[in-house]
Amino acid sequence: MSSSPRIGLIGVGLMGHGIALNLARKGQALTVLEHPGNQPLDELCALGVATAPDVPSLARASDLLILCVTGSPQVEAVLLGEGGALAALAPGAVVIDCSTSLPASTQRLAAAVQAAGAQFLDAPMTRTPREAREGRLNLLVGGDAQVLARCRPVLQCFAENITHVGPVGTGHRMKLLHNYVSLGSVALIAEAAACALDGGVAPEVFVDVLANGGGAGAALDRLRPFLLQHDASALRFAMGNALKDLDYYGAMADEGGAAHAIAAAVRQTFADAVEQGGAQTLVPELVALLRSGRIS
Repeated sequence: MSSSPRIGLIGVGLMGHGIALNLARKGQALTVLEHPGNQPLDELCALGVATAPDVPSLARASDLLILCVTGSPQVEAVLLGEGGALAALAPGAVVIDCSTSLPASTQRLAAAVQAAGAQFLDAPMTRTPREAREGRLNLLVGGDAQVLARCRPVLQCFAENITHVGPVGTGHRMKLLHNYVSLGSVALIAEAAACALDGGVAPEVFVDVLANGGGAGAALDRLRPFLLQHDASALRFAMGNALKDLDYYGAMADEGGAAHAIAAAVRQTFADAVEQGGAQTLVPELVALLRSGRIS
């Protein structure tokens, strides 16, 4: 890969916009797919980011194609669907899937990409849209170490920490493990907070005691603004996406024969939250839904 690769990006949502912004700020040659689901592109276009009207034209013009979409069905459609990227990829191009996807699907897609003469890395992200905008994402990368080494200068434009997890699929496997632990911790603290507040424990006392004891950590930090100021913006992650990730975790655990009884309970909590609060409700609102008795 040249020192100035042509980069294509599909998926300029909350996370993808931050990725694009940092690539543009670092002087990378970036083209993004025009799509109604994108965040506004004005800021990016002012920095010189180009746009492409369709997937094949973007793929043909990219040495490195980054995908930042919702999940496996969308990744499969982008690569293998009618008018997909696979047939248009240049020899030696690299596809980097930053979405949260099913490892089994990832392995199948990687094989198809490699058969077409290109390379594939799964590189899902952790952290939030705020860190995406700051260029401080964590990437969990599955794939060939030499391919990662070639792509690392580009990835470092928007990632603070890049962990090579192992072969293709292990990046997505680690992301599902991470999100299960993260969402499970949030659900546990949210349920405890609802019990505490309904029992007359002041929210600042609840937060202070946990922060100075066994409840300290990222989950509490992300719930703290909602508990103290009813501000859900510290965790801008929708209930529907949380449920999707937990469904993926359950499918992965089922496939491997792993125990997941606790995960099933966490998944049911988020399923009830989606039903009662809506898929776009932010995860910190789980505290309010549990307090209202709308879910139990």
